[in-house]
Amino acid sequence: MMMDFAGRSLDLSASHVMGIVNVTPDSFSDGGRFFSPDKALEQARKLIADGATIIDIGGESTRPGSDPVDVEEEIRRVVPAIEAIHAEFDVVISIDTMKADVMRAAVKAGASLINDVNALQGDGALQAAAELDVPVCLMHMQGTPQTMQQQPHYVDVVNEVNNFLSERVAACEAAGISRSRIILDPGFGFGKNARHNLRLMKHLSVITESDLPVLVGVSRKSIIGAMLNVSVEERLAGSLALASIAIWQGAKIIRSHDVRETVQAVRLCEHVMQVNDFD
Repeated sequence: MMMDFAGRSLDLSASHVMGIVNVTPDSFSDGGRFFSPDKALEQARKLIADGATIIDIGGESTRPGSDPVDVEEEIRRVVPAIEAIHAEFDVVISIDTMKADVMRAAVKAGASLINDVNALQGDGALQAAAELDVPVCLMHMQGTPQTMQQQPHYVDVVNEVNNFLSERVAACEAAGISRSRIILDPGFGFGKNARHNLRLMKHLSVITESDLPVLVGVSRKSIIGAMLNVSVEERLAGSLALASIAIWQGAKIIRSHDVRETVQAVRLCEHVMQVNDFD
């Protein structure tokens, strides 16, 4: 399952780790640490050395209750970081944004994947993604970052998430985006309480059974704190456990703050899965 990222191919029949670089002052885990282009490039160097094959750049926090950022400010944050990383590394750079103008500016700067927590539902986003002709990651979110954790409600979270993603895939295809350029993300922590997240993880195979690669982002998230009563700084073990469960059920990309450890967990999980029982 090869996917073309503006001339760079990744084999998504194997698993990949996406390293997170937030050029924001207020992201829940690392807000402010990589706000300058120099710091963002330094962090990208580390993540790539640790095994990341995709670097995800975000200029607007989507943590629960976060404040929106205007288009100009978001572009001002992400473009210098993307340009710096693109100039030094032949790596897939993902732009984590909901805004069409940011997508255009980021791809022009060197990004080759659009990672949209709003699944291209924003004004002009679907058209922009179709015109830019790079892969897209469609994520499920109930509500908005400002409201999503107030009272999330589902009758059947697994089927509702799966149906939503199927509808967005159909919308993309109708807009001219090929299935060969689509990645799915069930959106752990986005408009879902702890029980919703647990059920979604337990039945992740319902989503991975499609012919489209699935990205999972659980790194340091609140479900780990809720289940284990640990702070953000103490969530590595929980993040690795959930990442391994996701890989076992067919996820192909794990989005992570802790790339080195996640790569090790993913590789070990793959080794177990690939053992020939008749050897």
